Amino acid sequence: MIRARGFTLIEVLVALGIVAIALAAGTQASSALVRNTQRASDTLLAQLCAENELIKVRLAPMLPPLGEAASTCTQADETFGVTVSAMSTPNPNFRRVDVQITDAGQAPVLRLSTIVGLY
Repeated sequence: MIRARGFTLIEVLVALGIVAIALAAGTQASSALVRNTQRASDTLLAQLCAENELIKVRLAPMLPPLGEAASTCTQADETFGVTVSAMSTPNPNFRRVDVQITDAGQAPVLRLSTIVGLY
């Protein structure tokens, strides 16, 4: 009797299932890597916008007025919403300034705060 060599259909299907699971896991890992890279890029660009706004406040000759001011900032062809909030502190010579950066979908990306005083 001659014995046939090769794989059975069950063995091939099991191997195919293992490969499919491994490829699905690889796809999930690569898509997570892409999302994290995009998030890091957005955070870096948002930080540039926030630091620019805080530098404007620090260089102004007067304390910023109390309240909120909204504007936009474009960095690397990305447009971010910028909200600058100035709040009073217990010491009238100082103001707390918060800068919140949002993406195009109005989702918060970054928030920076500082204290500004009279010189």
